[in-house]
Amino acid sequence: MNKNSSIFVAGHKGLVGSAIDKLLQEKGYTNIIRRNFEALNLSNQEKTKDFFEKTRPEYVFLAAAHVGGIVANNIYRADFIYNNLQIQNNVIYNSYKYGVKKLLFLGSTCIYPAQCPQPMKEEYLLTDTLEYTNEPYAIAKIAGLKMCESFNLQYGTNFIAVMPTNLYGPNDNFNLEKSHVLPALIRKAHLGKALMEGDWEMIRKDLKKYPIEKVDQNSSEKDIEDILEKYGVKKENGKVSIEIWGSGTPLREFLWSEEMADACIFVMENVDFEDLKPKNTDQIRNCHINIGTGKEITIKDLAYLIAKTIDFSGDIVFNSNKPDGTMRKLTDPSRLNSLGWHHKIEIDEGIKKLYSWYKTSLFSI
Repeated sequence: MNKNSSIFVAGHKGLVGSAIDKLLQEKGYTNIIRRNFEALNLSNQEKTKDFFEKTRPEYVFLAAAHVGGIVANNIYRADFIYNNLQIQNNVIYNSYKYGVKKLLFLGSTCIYPAQCPQPMKEEYLLTDTLEYTNEPYAIAKIAGLKMCESFNLQYGTNFIAVMPTNLYGPNDNFNLEKSHVLPALIRKAHLGKALMEGDWEMIRKDLKKYPIEKVDQNSSEKDIEDILEKYGVKKENGKVSIEIWGSGTPLREFLWSEEMADACIFVMENVDFEDLKPKNTDQIRNCHINIGTGKEITIKDLAYLIAKTIDFSGDIVFNSNKPDGTMRKLTDPSRLNSLGWHHKIEIDEGIKKLYSWYKTSLFSI
C-alpha cells in the first residue's frame, strides 16, 4: 500500500475496524474510505455493488461482522449465519469484480473444532465437529475464509484471511446481553462496585451511556436493581455478587484490539497469498493466519483479575448450569511470528487500559 492508496475499512466503527482506522491514520495513510451502517448496509447486495462501482477501493479491510458473546451466539443463531454470509459474500465478490488489489478478511478462532488439539494450528481447520453454541457464526467465517482462498486460486486475487483470538479494547461492546466475556465482566464488576458503595450517580451515568433493555438513567432504583439482577449483578442483604455463566474453568486467550490492528496492517503491507501457499502439493488449503498471543487464562482467574483491577470486593458466583462453551481455544501464532510479528501487551496491562477507557467513555456523552 502507498500512503495515498484508497483503502476501504469495512466496519470502521467496530472494535477492530476502529483500531485499524486509527492506526492507518497514525501511519500516514491519507485516503481512507469509511461508511457507517446507515450509509451502507453491506448485507444489501445492490448497495454494496454500487458502492464498489463508484469508489473503486484499491485495498479492503473486511472487519464488518455481526458479532457477540456466547449468549447472543446461542440465541440468535439465524442472525449470525445469515448476516455474516451476506456481508462476506457481497464484499469479497465485489472486491474481485472491481479489481481490489488486496483484501484482508477477519475471521475468528471459533472456526476450529470444539475438541481441537491445543494450541490450534491453521491445519486443524475442518478436522472435527465445531462447538455447538457458536456453530452458525463459525460456519459463516469458514465460508469467508474459503471464499478468499477459492477466488485466489481461480481468479488470481490476493485475498488473505486472518483468524484473531478473543479481542478486547477501545470501542468494545459492553451490552450485557450481547458482549463478549471480558468487557461484560468489566462492566459487571464496575456496576457491582458502584452498587456496593451506593454510588447511584455512577450507576445512572453508566446507564445513560449504555442502557440495559429499556432501563436507563431515569429509571427508578428498584427497576435498575431488577435489571442488574437479571444480568447477574445482584444485591441481597447488603452484599453484592456478580454471576458468570459456566464453571469458570474454560481457558481463553485475549489480544488487545490495537495490537490486532497492528498485525492486520503488517500483513497487508508485507504478506501476499503466494507467501502462504503450501509447497509441493496440488491441494492448496489452510492458507489463513492465526493472530494471537499463544497465552491463556481461565475465566475464573480472569474474573478475579478484573475484580482486583476494579477493586470489586463482592462475591463472584459461577453458574455451572449455564454452558461453558469450548474448554480451550489457544492459538498457535507461529506462522505469524515467523513472518515477523509478535504481540507486546499482556492481559493485566490490557485490562487496566480497557477499564480506564470504559470509565472515560461514560463521561463522553
